Amino acid sequence: MLGLRAFTGEQDSIGVPGLTADLVTLATSVIIESLPFVVLGVLLSIVVQAWLPEDLLMRYLPNSPVLRRAAISLFGIALPVCECGNVPLARGLVMKGFTVPESMTFLLAAPIINPITILTTHQAFGFDDGILVGRILGGLAIANIVGWLFSLHPQPNSLLEGRFAAQCAAGSHAHSQSRYEKSLDIFMRESSVLMPAVFIGSLIAGAIQVAVPRDVLVTLGSNPLWSILAMMLLAFVISVCSSVDAFFILPFASTFMPGSIVTFLVFGPIIDIKMLAIMRTTFTVKVLAQLSLVVALMSALIGLVINYVA
Repeated sequence: MLGLRAFTGEQDSIGVPGLTADLVTLATSVIIESLPFVVLGVLLSIVVQAWLPEDLLMRYLPNSPVLRRAAISLFGIALPVCECGNVPLARGLVMKGFTVPESMTFLLAAPIINPITILTTHQAFGFDDGILVGRILGGLAIANIVGWLFSLHPQPNSLLEGRFAAQCAAGSHAHSQSRYEKSLDIFMRESSVLMPAVFIGSLIAGAIQVAVPRDVLVTLGSNPLWSILAMMLLAFVISVCSSVDAFFILPFASTFMPGSIVTFLVFGPIIDIKMLAIMRTTFTVKVLAQLSLVVALMSALIGLVINYVA
C-alpha cells in the first residue's frame, strides 16, 4: 500500500470506482481503529491466564451469584480496552475458571464503563440530558440482566463455540508449559482466531456503510421511536469503537432526541457487525441471536424512557 501510494501520489485517480474507494477507506478505518485494542486485549488475556495467581481474580468476589456478576461487571473500570479487546480478555476469564454468564457480564459492561469511554462521553456531552448517566447505568443494567438470563441455562458451557469449548476442556495440558511458552501459545492461538474476524467484520461494516444512505437516518431523528431504531441501525452499521463513539455521534445530537443518543452509546459497544464477527469465535450463532435480541430490546427501552422523561 505504501509503494502504491508513492507511485500514484500525484494522480487524482487510478481508475478505482468511488464506491470501491469508499469501501476500502471505511473498512481500513475500522481495522486501524480496532486492531490496537484487539492486540491489547490479547496481551491482557495472556496476563490473566499465564501470569496472575490462579485464584487472584476470584479470591475477593462475593459468593452470591448476583453480587458476583455485579462485581465482575465493574472490572472494566480498571481496563482501558474497547469492546474489541474485551473479547480475548473474556475468553481468558473463561479459561481461568469463570463461568460463561460471568464472562459475558464482563464482556457487555466493560467497554461502556471503561475510564476512557466515560471520559470521552463526558467531554462530548457533559451531564446534559442524562446521556452520560444513562449510558453508564444502562450498560451495567444490560450486562447484569443478560448475565442473569444466561445463568439460567442448564448447561452454560454449551453456549460456547465448539472449538473454543474444546480448548477450555483441554486447558489443563498447559500446566506443563513455562509461563513464556504459555504466553506465546495464547498469543498465537488468540491472534489466529480473532484477526480474521476483525478483518471480515470490518469489511462487512464498510460495505453496509456504503450501501445505506445516512441522510435517510437523519430524517428519522425527531420521532421518539423511529429515532431510536435509526440510531440502533447506525450503531450496528458503523461499528465505531466505544472510546470514540461519543465524538462520532455528537454532530447528530442537534437532530436526534437524547434517548436515541443513549441507545446508540449503549447498543453499539455490545452489538455491531464487527463485534458479532469477533464474538462468533467464542459463542454459538444461536447465543448471538438471543443476545442481540435481548440487548436491542433493553437498549430501546432505555432510550424510550429517557426520551419521554428528559
